[in-house]
Amino acid sequence: MKVVAFNGSPRKEGNTSILIYHVLKKVEAAGIDTEKIDIAGKINRGCTACMKCRENLNKRCVFDDDIVNDCLEKMIEADGIIIGSPTYFASVTAETKALIDRAGYVAKGNGSLLRRKVGAAVAVDRRAGSINVFQAINNFFLISGMIVPGSIYWNLGKGREAGDVESDDEGIQTMTELGENMAWLIRKIN
Repeated sequence: MKVVAFNGSPRKEGNTSILIYHVLKKVEAAGIDTEKIDIAGKINRGCTACMKCRENLNKRCVFDDDIVNDCLEKMIEADGIIIGSPTYFASVTAETKALIDRAGYVAKGNGSLLRRKVGAAVAVDRRAGSINVFQAINNFFLISGMIVPGSIYWNLGKGREAGDVESDDEGIQTMTELGENMAWLIRKIN
């Protein structure tokens, strides 16, 4: 069993990464392998709706000059997927959106490749807007036929400077419970 996490923040060790770590720590404690991938600066474009992925049916985006196909392969192999993003103008980062659009389009067009996998969104904001990030990521999971576990609150944390989320006790508790619920669900499904 494996969970792969995608960090959509340009701050590789920033607040989004810290919250993802708290989720993964509980998943690992349950005996599930984990991997975290930083995607910022590694995705060149969003989906162009060229339809080649649905023509070729090879489980790949036709654009192969960035990490999206590698990310998609890891999604297909995983039992669980975490996508985390800071809040940029009340939405996900551009790289996070590009990953969602391209991986989602390929997966849907090639036989619903992500169906029945477990998905968890992680969102961070300084003050507000993260519920839109949470919703955008969960919309991807739900339209992909994935199963989304809950926690004690929406999966978000508060912080501006790197490390600030460590002071958000409720945010950390939410991520801890999310990791436990995600691990429990993956184990039940398998």
